[in-house]
Amino acid sequence: MTRRPVIGLPGRRKKLGVIAGFPDVLHHLDGDLYLADYARSVLAAGGLPVHLPIDADPRDYVGVLDGVVLTGGADIDPTRYGHDNTDSDTELVRDEFELGLLAGAVEARLPVLGICRGLQLLNVYAGGTLHQHVPEHARYDLDPSARAHGVLLDPATRLGQLYGQQITVNTLHHQTVDRVGDGCVVAGRADDGTIEALELEGHDVLTVQWHPEMLDTHEPVWRWLVDTAAARS
Repeated sequence: MTRRPVIGLPGRRKKLGVIAGFPDVLHHLDGDLYLADYARSVLAAGGLPVHLPIDADPRDYVGVLDGVVLTGGADIDPTRYGHDNTDSDTELVRDEFELGLLAGAVEARLPVLGICRGLQLLNVYAGGTLHQHVPEHARYDLDPSARAHGVLLDPATRLGQLYGQQITVNTLHHQTVDRVGDGCVVAGRADDGTIEALELEGHDVLTVQWHPEMLDTHEPVWRWLVDTAAARS
């Protein structure tokens, strides 16, 4: 039986008191979470998703993984790209963990798929900066699967080859790329010019600003991730 490629999923850490349904006596305890659709998308593409608790050294995970998904969530600490915090809701321990995980994955040449925050993390990792608050992009008035705007993809990039030149996507972010990091290739832009897709030159690292795990079709980035991980393993 062929082994499924093992795909690591980091997530957010929250006190259970902020999540409805837990007894009061548990409210001071920590919970780890991410949208289940990330794991479901990995499974549907043939991979085996595993949760990565942020308590471990992220590089210890690299040796047992075949690929990584950088999931969405909180904003990245603006001091990491030389800005004051004006509109960012941060999780500093998560930043430290995921930047280390990304560095280890790049060094080990693991395939990485970054989603929303994952795109922003790649840009900061590469020395780029972010716009901290672009509220018109956070379309929480729509169903998460609703396709809200177009993206024009560069056909010379891998994302362009996966998707074609023009797609329509959902939008749930309030931060965007400002200065592009070193080695990052802009693979796609929204109708208004906002960067919606980045790749890391010379590596199997693809990142998108939209949320493919929430869309009503099985997006090709999941098959790319699992197939690339399988070829490596």
